[in-house]
Parts: sequence; structure tokens; C-alpha cells
Amino acid sequence: MNRRLFIGLTSAGAFGAAVHGNKAQAEAETVPANTPKSSKQSKGSHPNIVIFMPDEMRADSLACYGNPITKTPNFDRLSQEGARFANCHVQFPVCAASRCAMLTGWPTSVRGHRSLFYLLRPEEPNLFRYLRKAGYDVFWFGKNDALATQSFADSVTRWGESRAASRGESRDLTPGSYSMLYSASGERRDTKDYKHLQMAFDIFEQKERDRPFCVFLPLSQPHPPYTVPKDFYDLYSAKDIPSLIPAGLPKKPEFHDAMRSTYGLNKLSEETFRQIRAVYYAQVSYSDWLLGELRESLEKNGIAHNTALFVTSDHGDYAGDYGLVEKWPSGLEDCLTHVPMIANIPGGKGHVVANNMIEMYDLMQTCADLAGARIDHTHFSRSLLPQIHGASGDPQRAAFSEGGYNEYEPQCFEPAGAGGSMYRGKIQLQNKNTLTVARSSMVRTETHKLIIRSQGMQELYDLTADPNETQNLIDQPSYSEIQSNLQTKLLRRYLNTTGIAPMDKDPRDLPPFYPTRHDLPQSGWHRTILDS
Repeated sequence: MNRRLFIGLTSAGAFGAAVHGNKAQAEAETVPANTPKSSKQSKGSHPNIVIFMPDEMRADSLACYGNPITKTPNFDRLSQEGARFANCHVQFPVCAASRCAMLTGWPTSVRGHRSLFYLLRPEEPNLFRYLRKAGYDVFWFGKNDALATQSFADSVTRWGESRAASRGESRDLTPGSYSMLYSASGERRDTKDYKHLQMAFDIFEQKERDRPFCVFLPLSQPHPPYTVPKDFYDLYSAKDIPSLIPAGLPKKPEFHDAMRSTYGLNKLSEETFRQIRAVYYAQVSYSDWLLGELRESLEKNGIAHNTALFVTSDHGDYAGDYGLVEKWPSGLEDCLTHVPMIANIPGGKGHVVANNMIEMYDLMQTCADLAGARIDHTHFSRSLLPQIHGASGDPQRAAFSEGGYNEYEPQCFEPAGAGGSMYRGKIQLQNKNTLTVARSSMVRTETHKLIIRSQGMQELYDLTADPNETQNLIDQPSYSEIQSNLQTKLLRRYLNTTGIAPMDKDPRDLPPFYPTRHDLPQSGWHRTILDS
């Protein structure tokens, strides 16, 4: 193995006892999901699972999601052979929070996982721990941003992260602004992502295996900076990029103008923003090439027929839309929340396109059902297996997302130095002007979107007439009934997802020992209790 690769080994840990979950009893989007029933597959027949997760990949960057210029043949082939979910939305527009939701089936407000620095701890559930208990080996190759260090021992069989240079010799092309546009970055097989793929290939090549495996591949592409190996960099030209969503629209949240000013984006030309989008699309095409390499290895090693392959992302990217780059913690535009969800499983129907709303954390229950794993906590993830097999989805379902921080939560804000100099403007802005990252909640149906913030601009969009979210209709009389209905959905969501009780119970009896008086000098407890 290349000596730049670092493989971490972890030991198996104990796991809690199984307890029944909750059945859905009211409105679909507001109640706990069903606990999986016993798998219909016989023992030993559970498929391998591979989760291929590009970082920051918006759904509309793929040809199979309607993009007219991108070249994504491997994503397209996978969607043809399996199921493509046309309306999948994430639970938070920042990586760590979104991934915590994906692994738990929890909205981020359930346990406060709204920060880059609050990850899933040992006392909290996660999908990979469930898979290990169900008899799977779990391999994680790539960045973390989900599990606290101590959670790896009982959740992951083996993990690895490459020490290869992540961006090669690329350089900033717009000094003086935080555009994140960089020059080309080396060779396609010298990236961290490719090295992580090679680690997965090692697993696929193992011939003697008595347990199914789950391989999680979180990529670094197409996350900014906007750069990609040189043989992909010029795949798209700025002049070929269709018009972007314009900057400076009225009644947009305060962070739009603040980002453009603080980042120096208001000094950049339209041509530069189109170049950003062109390189972003090149990053997507590089991710597509990586997917092709992955599928080729599965097929070459004779395990493709018994491997379920999922493609999704943790959130999207502005990539020039609204005159912005990257993402923002309280930004809830579709370009940030709408991500791909493509699934190809053994025995799936194929050629399935599901247009109903789903949520990215539905992946948790879906994988658990495939593995015959029992989920031991109340959650809100729904299995996608029926739709993958051709059943209709829920046309009444809404998707929900959250963002932002409270100004009284300094522990949530990104500290100085986080992410390096590329993020200096972002960190300065959110710490200087907390209004720009105010707590935000979104409810989205197939036709409308409402965004409520603890401070600042509220938003309402008619997505049928205005899919790019350019005309904020908040408080318009002609939309008052729609706004009220969406507010009710959002309220019910919070009523049913906050304050989730754990499954285990504490004894109500006093403990078998009692403190002596010198332990509690001010206690005021009755002496007969203290002396017992």
C-alpha cells in the first residue's frame, strides 16, 4: 500500500439492547418512523452496502437531474439501472450537522447537532453501529465530520484517511477576494479521493469473507476550493455556462449582501462567476469518473450483483448563484438543500424515478432494512425500499431543513483558524454579525417553500412559478393561506421531533447507598435517611 496512506484500526465495542421504536400514527412528516420489521431476506443473504458520498454536490449538477451541459455518464447509468429520487433534501446545509442527521434519522434540533464541532458521541445511536451489531464489517475511507473520536471503536471496523496532498499545486486565482476559485490541481490518481477509493478496492478484492460489508466513501470533491485535476479542469468553458441566478435580489436574507461585501465577491465579474461554475461542474465530472472506477472494481471482483450502491451528498453549493460561493450555515435555498439520491440494490426494479419529497436521512432506515438491522431509538427516517422496488411514494410528504446558530451559543460558531485562510472571511462575518447566521427552519413541499428565522428576513416562494427562488412572497395577502398551512406543518414538525426520550429507563428507587452528612453538609435531608 502507498506509504502516504494511513489506515486506522479500531476494535469492536459493546452495543445496547434492542427496544421497539415508534409507529407512525399521524401526519407523515411529523411522526416517528416505523421500526424495521424482521428482514424478509434469509440469514446470510443480506447484501453488501456501499455509500458513495461526494461532498457539497447539488442535484442539478447531474445530467440525470436535468443539467443540459454536464457529462456524468456513471451517475446517469446508475440512475437508469436503479432508482433516482428527484426531490431529496438535506436536514442542514453544513457537512457535520447533515451527516449526523443521516446516521441517526434525527433532525439536527433533536440533540443540537448544528455545529462542525459537535459530532455523534458514544451514548448516541448511529447507523454504522447498528450495521456492526447486525453482523456487518464497516469500513470508512475518507474524511470524518460525523463521529466523535470515541464513537469509532464500536461503529467502524476499519477506517482510513490518505495523507496525499488534497489540492496539489493549485493556487488562488482571485487574490483579494474569497472566491475560492483555484487553478488545476495535479493528476486524477494522485488525489485523496482516489487513494480512498483504492482502500475500498482492497476490501472488494478479498475473496474469503464470511460477513457482509458496508463501505462508506465520503469524498472531498466537489467541495471548494474550486479546483480539480488538470485533465478535468478545462472540461467546461465559462462561455458555455447558462445564466446564473442573479445577485442583489430584493427581500433576500441579510447574509447575501454581507457575504458579497465581506468576501469581496461584489468586485468579481459575471465571467468569474461563470468560471467558478465551470470548475464546479468539472469537479462533479471528476466525482463521476471516481464512481465509474468504483463500479468497475465491484464488477471485476464479482460482487456487484450482491452490493447495494447508494449515491447522495451532505448538501449543495452556491457555485455562483446569487453572486455567492460555497454555502452558508443559515442558507436554505434549493441549491444548498437539494441533493442527489440514487440507489441500485440487488433485486431492485430499475428505471425508477420517484418525484415525491424525501429527506436525505431516509438513507439510515433504508440501509438498516437491507441489512436486517433493528433500530433501537425513536427516529424520523423512512425506508426507501418500497419505492426502489417500484411502489409509489407519499405525495403529501414535505421536506424539512434547519440552519444557523443562536447568538448565545458561542460554542457553535466556527473559531478563528478553522479551515485555513480560505474561510477567514466566513469566520469573521458570522462572529461579527450574528444576525447573518440566525437560527432558521425550512419546510418545502413540491410546490412551495417557507423559511422562518429567529431574526431577520423570512422567506416564502412559489416554486412552480419561481423555481430559482427570486421573488420572496412572505406576508403577501394572496399567499396568506399557503403561508399559514406551511407554518402549521413546521410547528407540528417541532412538536413531534423535539424532546425525544431515550428508550432505556431509569429506576425511580433511591440508590442502594446514601451519602453521609459530611458529603452533603447543606443538604437538609432528614437524618434517618442520611444515616441509613
